[in-house]
Amino acid sequence: MERKTTIHDIARELNTTAATVSRALNNHPSISAATKEMVRETAARLNYRQNKLASSLRSGRTHTIGVIIPSAEISFFGSVVHGIERVARSKGYRVLLFQSNEDPSCEAEGIEALLQSKVDGIIASVAKETTRYQHYLEVKERNIPLVLFDRVDDSLQVPSVVIDDYKGAYMATMHLIEQGYTRIAHISGQQHIKIFNDRLRGYADALRVRGLPVEDDLIAYGKVSVDSGRDCTDKLLSSAVPPDAIVAVEDFTALGAMQSIKRIGLHIPREIGLIGFANEAFSSYITPSLSTIDQQTIKMGEEAALLFLDLRKKKENGQTNAEKIVLDPVLLIRESSQRINV
Repeated sequence: MERKTTIHDIARELNTTAATVSRALNNHPSISAATKEMVRETAARLNYRQNKLASSLRSGRTHTIGVIIPSAEISFFGSVVHGIERVARSKGYRVLLFQSNEDPSCEAEGIEALLQSKVDGIIASVAKETTRYQHYLEVKERNIPLVLFDRVDDSLQVPSVVIDDYKGAYMATMHLIEQGYTRIAHISGQQHIKIFNDRLRGYADALRVRGLPVEDDLIAYGKVSVDSGRDCTDKLLSSAVPPDAIVAVEDFTALGAMQSIKRIGLHIPREIGLIGFANEAFSSYITPSLSTIDQQTIKMGEEAALLFLDLRKKKENGQTNAEKIVLDPVLLIRESSQRINV
């Protein structure tokens, strides 16, 4: 039976210590990039296979970050995960992904599965149906780093990364006003989710600033989906005085709204304007292309991963904090809202 290569074999080959080889293979910051590369090349040449389990048992770390997203079907979350992975891999961490399917019980199961997998921390975006946070509190009680992104709950007092949702909705509504729309509706989401409430406030304040009334009949509370966007728009357009523009809480809702508008034969944007939120992958390819708010998803993921690394270091030093990073939204103007010169 062929003997397995060990770190001692690599150390002898390079005339260095086993400790140096171990640190290099685990991407330790005290080891130079040149040494790390030399160790990795020698390890590959000698057909060395690192025993991750033994290494984890010795260090108390798995170098794995658990990530929980509400839905893999939404490109927004996939893009955030890409940002998380970019930073995580550069620091020697792997990502273990779990999808909650917007279900609180599934979300709780995911957290338990990640805890059983001994992840070094969890980065999550809360499911839209979640109203109780005991499963997240358990992560905190176990002293495991927890970072939230996008959909957060400030009562948990954990580090988080969000977009300025209020500002994004304010910008979207103001853009429609500047395009000459005067009766602007909003399709919102579940109000226990802070980001949806913030977007509703941004919409309403933009109207007030421009002297337009905030009418209850022009605000529909949906469930953040294509079907919900379509149903809410059907109701808005069937009212005695229908809107001439719609601010949708996110792009899938806007897609449903667009389907409803097209079905009754209204021209977008000449007769009715439409803007979404999130810059989903499809938004620039549909006809007309959808104006929306970009949420800097890659940066959001990178910042979430950096918060995890910072929190891990602070916990080791007996420090904790609930730093909140707020990113600026970016208005993307496309065909669906450009009434002027149409």
